[in-house]
Amino acid sequence: MKRKVALVTGGFTGESVVSFKSADFVESQLDKSKYDVFKIVVLKDSWYYFDASSAKHSVDKNDFCVRVNNEKINFDVAFIMLHGSPGEDGKLQGYFDLIGLPYTSCDALTSSLTMNKGYSKAIVDGISGLNIARSIQLFENSENSEKQVLSNLVLPLFIKPNNGGSSIGMSKVKANSELKDALNKAFNEDQQVLVEEFVEGREFSIGVYKTKNGIQVLPATEVIPTNDFFDFEAKYTPGATEEITPGRMNEEEKSRVERIVTDVYLKLNCKGMVRIDYFLQKDTSNFYFIEINTIPGQTAQSFIPQQVRAAGLNISEFYGNLVEMALNNHV
Repeated sequence: MKRKVALVTGGFTGESVVSFKSADFVESQLDKSKYDVFKIVVLKDSWYYFDASSAKHSVDKNDFCVRVNNEKINFDVAFIMLHGSPGEDGKLQGYFDLIGLPYTSCDALTSSLTMNKGYSKAIVDGISGLNIARSIQLFENSENSEKQVLSNLVLPLFIKPNNGGSSIGMSKVKANSELKDALNKAFNEDQQVLVEEFVEGREFSIGVYKTKNGIQVLPATEVIPTNDFFDFEAKYTPGATEEITPGRMNEEEKSRVERIVTDVYLKLNCKGMVRIDYFLQKDTSNFYFIEINTIPGQTAQSFIPQQVRAAGLNISEFYGNLVEMALNNHV
């Protein structure tokens, strides 16, 4: 008997546009001989099932069921493809825990913590071989904010919303005069802002996931943006970034990175599929943790699908593993 999969997409933030694209790709790849896939859109003002004929069927939030042609449909598992809130910050996971529905991502606590870049860095600090750029966390955009930043950190700086994603609201600041506008831009997206010193080096992104055989690490993607840094435009504009998968690392670097990201996965009690971004510092090759993404993008050109292909894995089987791990409570 085929399992009923609720492929959850949408969201409350500007990242919803990416969520829809990710869900479309996952839907196209899930094995239809094993799973009946129902695309469930979660927005602030409505939750609904979007069927093949583009008709909308409201979701009953009491048990996350839908009714189609007078038939009640209950789901066996939720495949969460919702970037930003409420899919990536733990809210949706907490709801699914309450109604007893398995899901493919990290649990509510891990999702909530990792959505906060500052808090997640504090937790992974101390892992052997992992370095963190000097930073400060701002909780208000006051007249004192610029002074606080400049008295504690050295330019150039990265300014980013602490709970945001897809590099929305992010800026690189090279001069004091640029700081005010960058802070305003970041605070426009979030009530907390993270300010970090720039680390010169090569940037990578790497997928980590779990199977019944334990934690697995995919080949890393090296990111070489034509822009000054890997911002929203560089992420989602074709040709704006050179992406090399597998990324260029020697065997020592590759082995060290795999050990560190496995430790990060364990330390943060991750489940399902995550993506970890990092720098290898120029000259030293030291590993600098950037952030972790617990609902990484899954468009055809996204990093994880690239890495699955580079590993010689079948993307349909890869997604199927995430579903089966959730169903069998191995995650």
